[in-house]
Amino acid sequence: MAGTDMGQRAYIGSFTSEGGAGITVASLDAESGALRPRHTTDAVANPSYLALAPGGDLLYAVRETDDGVAAALTVADPGRPPALLAGPVSVRGAGPTHLALAAGQLFTANYVSGSVTALPVLDGGVLGEPTAMFQGEGSGPHPERQRGPHAHAVRPDPSGRWLLSVDLGTDSVRIHRLPGLRPHGAVRMRPGSGPRHLTFHPRGERAYVINELEPTITTCRWDAANGTLEPLGETPVLPEGGAGGAGESFPSEAVVSEDGRFIWAAARGADTVTTFALDASGDRPEPVTTIPCGGSWPRDLVLGPSGRHLYAANERSGDVTWFTVDPTTGVPSRAGSIEVPAASCVVFG
Repeated sequence: MAGTDMGQRAYIGSFTSEGGAGITVASLDAESGALRPRHTTDAVANPSYLALAPGGDLLYAVRETDDGVAAALTVADPGRPPALLAGPVSVRGAGPTHLALAAGQLFTANYVSGSVTALPVLDGGVLGEPTAMFQGEGSGPHPERQRGPHAHAVRPDPSGRWLLSVDLGTDSVRIHRLPGLRPHGAVRMRPGSGPRHLTFHPRGERAYVINELEPTITTCRWDAANGTLEPLGETPVLPEGGAGGAGESFPSEAVVSEDGRFIWAAARGADTVTTFALDASGDRPEPVTTIPCGGSWPRDLVLGPSGRHLYAANERSGDVTWFTVDPTTGVPSRAGSIEVPAASCVVFG
């Protein structure tokens, strides 16, 4: 494949219980953004989310099952599939759906049990037994989805001093001090909004929470000096009267451009990607356009290493679709796709 940089790879998670391969390794054409599958491994069942360690030689995965685990895999040899470093480690929580590396630890958000777990990263990248846990409490107004806490994402802040955990079940974002998992505070989002994931503006002063139960993005002011998060306002993910109304659309992920000029949001059900323009403050996402995601049920949306391509992991249609981003308008144009049954996430290294 002309132009392929074998030093750049994509790692794609997929649900083995739904026919996925587990983890797929694909080579990346840096110029076109095209992916080509190279290896697969089912060493970890249902690896719904992945995280790559700095340096790119180690990959971490969660197993989204009732007996949730986290696992470390070596990906140092591009000619071989990822291989387990050691046996998976229990996160002592159910249904881990997200993970992040920070301060020498791996953190997992355990959706079913509503907890967050901290595991030490030992010499060689092997995971140790959990050293700290935080159990969420509370509920929300949604009669089915918010009967109790449901931690859905963990995200370290750009300063490296804090870990933010997003809880869909209690409409809250909790702030933990690093290292460790020391509770610092909690911020309530609008009742019934169902916050799912969080991403930061490149300057680090704004955070964007994408809400699953109501298709909106909440813009927040982030103060890293004091570890405080302040909601500033909400923006609809879909245009008024657009495909998939509030009862049919379930936003999954938001991504901010490297220059802070644009934010993109994916919505399942509507099966769309919406482009927003950001002003200098980052406070007011303005909708530019909404396009099809290239498949069905975009569970994840990620920016490629060059910043010129977006990738949607479309779970129900079983593919990863990539888009070329117009550098002036931020509007993505579909450029290609590969088949990945039950795709759940994409990370690059």
